Formats: sequence, C-alpha cells, structure tokens
Amino acid sequence: MTKVNDFVIKFANVNGSGSASANLMFAKTIFRMGIPVSPKNIFPSNIQGLPTWYEIRVNKDGYIARRDGVDCLIALNPQTYQSDLKELVKGGYLIYDSTMERRFPRKDINVIGIPMASICAEHYDDPRQRQLFKNIICLGALSVLFKIDISVLKGLIKEEFQKKPKLIEPNLHALGLGRKYAQENLSSDFGLQLKLMKQKNKKIMIQGNEASGLGCIFAGATVASWYPITPSTSLAEAFEKYLHMFRSDSKGNIKGAVVQAEDELSAIGMAIGANWNGARAFTATSGPGVSLMSEFLGLAYFAEIPLVLFNIQRGGPSTGMPTRTQQSDILSSAYASHGDTKQILLFPSDPKECFEMSVDAFDIAERLQTPVIFMSDLDIGMNDWVVDELSYDDKHNFDRGKVLSAKDLDSIEMWGRYLDIDGDGIPYRTIPGTHPSKGSFFTRGTSHDAFAGYTEDGRINAENLLRITKKFNKSTKYLPKSIRRNAKNKTDVGLIYFGSTAPAVDEAIDYLSEEGYDINKIRIRSFPFDKTLEKFISENDHLFILEQNRDAQMKFLISNELEIDINQFVSILNFDGSPLTAKFIVDEFKSKVKDNKKIIAKVKKSRTAA
Repeated sequence: MTKVNDFVIKFANVNGSGSASANLMFAKTIFRMGIPVSPKNIFPSNIQGLPTWYEIRVNKDGYIARRDGVDCLIALNPQTYQSDLKELVKGGYLIYDSTMERRFPRKDINVIGIPMASICAEHYDDPRQRQLFKNIICLGALSVLFKIDISVLKGLIKEEFQKKPKLIEPNLHALGLGRKYAQENLSSDFGLQLKLMKQKNKKIMIQGNEASGLGCIFAGATVASWYPITPSTSLAEAFEKYLHMFRSDSKGNIKGAVVQAEDELSAIGMAIGANWNGARAFTATSGPGVSLMSEFLGLAYFAEIPLVLFNIQRGGPSTGMPTRTQQSDILSSAYASHGDTKQILLFPSDPKECFEMSVDAFDIAERLQTPVIFMSDLDIGMNDWVVDELSYDDKHNFDRGKVLSAKDLDSIEMWGRYLDIDGDGIPYRTIPGTHPSKGSFFTRGTSHDAFAGYTEDGRINAENLLRITKKFNKSTKYLPKSIRRNAKNKTDVGLIYFGSTAPAVDEAIDYLSEEGYDINKIRIRSFPFDKTLEKFISENDHLFILEQNRDAQMKFLISNELEIDINQFVSILNFDGSPLTAKFIVDEFKSKVKDNKKIIAKVKKSRTAA
C-alpha cells in the first residue's frame, strides 16, 4: 500500500490516558502542513478507563467527512484489539506497543511494534509521567514513519505548554526518544506519506462550541446561565474564556456574568430574566435540558421575551448516548412547550456558521422578541473542523428590534406592550428603568390583552395567538436562507439535508455523479422554512431527505408545515451516533432507487452517452 495525503489514521486508547492532547497535536501538525484533515474524537461518557478512539481523515481533495475503513491503526488498548482489527483495510498498518509482543490473527496487514512502555520505563520513574510521555514517544515515532515536518511538531509542543514552560523540554525529550527508536529500528518503506501542500485560502482549526462562544462575544452577549451537560459545556466555558480575554478591565473584572445554575430550569429562567431586563443573554444545553426547559420556553414565547438557546444535540432518548452525535431534537425543539408554540430554529453546518449564526441569533431574537434555538450537534460542537477564517463586519449594528426609548415614550399617548401597530405582528417593548413613569407593564405567562392586562376572554387570546403566528410566518426574511445547488445536468431528483451532514453529502453527490446519478441538493439553514425550499420541492419529482435520527423528524416537520403529502419524500436515516460517511449515503440512495425505473433509465442513458 502506497498513499500520499489520502488515508485514515485511527488511535485506539483508553479515556484518561492523556492521549487526547497528543492526538490533537498530530492532527494539527497535518493541518499546518497545508493538508486537508478532519479529526473525530470518539470518547465514552465517563472520566477514565473506558475505550476511546480518535480518527483522522487526511484527504488532499478536501473531503472532510468520516470515511469507512482504517489505513493505519495505532492500537494502544488491548481490550479493543479484536474489534479494531476488523476496521483495518487490507494492506493497512497496525502499530502497537510491543513491550509485550503479540501475534495478530491477520496475515494481510503490516504489523509494526514499538516498545513504548519499555522506553518510558527506561527514562521515567514517575508512573503518571510514563503514561503521559508514552503518547509523545508514539508521536515521535509516527513523525518519522509519516515523514512529518518536525519543526511544525516541535512548534506545536511549545505552543501547547507555553503556560507551563517547564513541561516543554521534557515533552521534546520524549518526542526525541520516539524519533530515535523509529530511525534506528523501523523500516523506511512505510507506505503512508504526508507531503506539504499549499492552501488556496487561509484556514483555521476550531470546534463549533468554541466558535459559538466567540460568536456570543461578538454578538454583545453579557450573560450566560447554564448547567453542565455534554456536549454543550464547552460552549459556556469558551464564552467565559473570551469574556476574560476581551471584556476585562485593568483590575481583571469582567463586564459580564457567567452563572452555573443548580439545574436546567434555573439556567433558562435566569437567561429569560436577564433578557427581559435588557441584557443579551443565553443558555446552552442538549436534548435532556431542552425537555426540562420546555415550560420556560413557552413563557418566553408567549410573553415575547428574547432568548437564545444553544441545543448541542446528542444521542437519545432519555440519557441516551451523551457522547455520540444525532439530529434527534428537531420536533421537540420546533414545537417546544405545551399549547400552540413554534420556535425559531437555526441549523449551522460547521464551526464557521456556528460563529456567524451565533451573532445573528441575538439580532433575530430581539427583532422578533422570541426564543431562537440554535441546533448544533456533538460532531460540530466538540470536534475540530478546518474552516475558512472567521470574519466579522466591524460596521455591524446590533438589531435590538422595537425597543422604546424615554423620548419615544414621551411622544406616545397610549402604549400597549402587545399592541401591533405596524401590522407585522411585532409589538414595541420597553426595558426596565427607561422612563421614570412610563413604559412599565406586568409580564405574565397567562392570557393577556394588548396592554398586558390579564384576560380570560377567549377571543382576545385567539387574536394574540394569531398575531404571534403572523410574526413567526414573517420571520423568514430575518433568517439564514437555504442554500441550493443544482446538478450539472437537468434532473428531477432532489436531496434535502441540514447541519453536520453537509461534508458527507458533498462527497456522496460527487461519487453518485460519477456513476451517472444527477442530483439537485438543498441545505436547510433555518425554520420556519423559506420559499427557496418550497420551490425546490415543487421542482423535483423524486425527493430524498437525509437526517440523523430514527423517526424522520425533519420530513414530518416539512410535511406538516408546508402541507405536503409525506409520501412525496423518501427518507435516508442514520442514527448510530457516529458522524455520517459518504458511503452510507451512496449505499442508501442506491438501495432506495434500485426499483425506480425512471431514475435508473436516466442513469443508463447518461452512461451510454458518456
């Protein structure tokens, strides 16, 4: 096997072994060599001891979705040898700790032993040092096998430990030990090679939660109230980090507040209260938290209080798979809370959109005076992605919506908190303390009239609900639009998708195109749905919807909201918790169309013409 800049490397280890930072350094080294790379961290929901894996896909053509099959397996967890071996492709490389030599039951692979534990025992006395430096020794050996630019790797080690400079030299020493062993003992005909590439555009490597936390800063958010839950915790932590970085005075006091609440209900309640009081506030959670926050979401919806809620989706139901990814909160978020409620949803596809949509989310929430639920997932939120540099318009003005000033209130004879005077369904609001005697009102979750007074008049309540519906329906002009891409050749086959499935879709469409399948595609970026999606559906006779959940939730939402026969859509569903692969989409699509004579006839015709 000989491959250059096109293969999959997988590290198999145990949680708590210190391997994560070494694995990330390996991925970052490849990135800094200009080579497209996509790492995926697959970890258990415990602190220490259970198996963990780290996959790195290297692809010179820029495909960044997961790929089936492993070309190089660094097997450091004997408990998973048997299952890990099954993923290794024929002719692939198995690298293991040969301190205890083993025989593996496959003759079609290349086995490379490196006595990592022995090397550690020879040079380090402390057990913890032996465990941690074992990963760096492995990294050193890999740098020789893959012919990595060692200056890049050394630079990363210095960056990694710049706040703990005493650790730099020991790590460089461990790196050298691994390199020395490989240079003296391992063959130079290793078939997987990394070669420097030049990137057309400047790129960064960043996680979605990190990008969203930074986006909240640029959006002017000053309050974050949250309760820890995987996989959203790192978003709140990123926001706090950037608060200290960008919003602290000379004494170290930050201009903002980060509150770890006692539970999810308290977290969202605090965020609603802060927004009502004029701050830009948010909370972050995952599916179980959204379930608990449902009643408060109804309050914010009906009392018309701005709110941004980050839902970093994970596997469910119940506690489910906390460290696996899914898109399984679509319906529970779109219709969150009891009664007639519909919530604004945003669907980013990568960390760059996480940053951009996080900034937009606060403007949308305040313009529409309603909750905005940010529908990310674990794959985007907690994995490192290579994206174009983040950009922000310094001339951007925050859209605070219809907020009355003291001067406005003085000029108004009669103001009603829920009075629609512009016909767009959005009333004017006030912020406490704006005026000494005007603009106050009682905020309630019960039925109210246009002047915020309590009422049990059903007709008034119905009018209020219809006004909120008008606001919701008109909201599409403020939301991110769907992105449509037509096939090169005219076709009536269309694929609808959203979120983190985008890289796999792009790759799958290319593969299918090479085999004669012409497919139009559209990526949904928000709910309620825009006219672009409606037009796409009307122009394609064969429609497929791809989503990562069991129950085809997006299909049901589209069918219900656009009043389209649900049988018009064919579902492609994946819900095993792993980031999607292009192969899965290709295989599922072919299985769905194998009996469709019209589509197959077109493919045969295109092949004949070619």
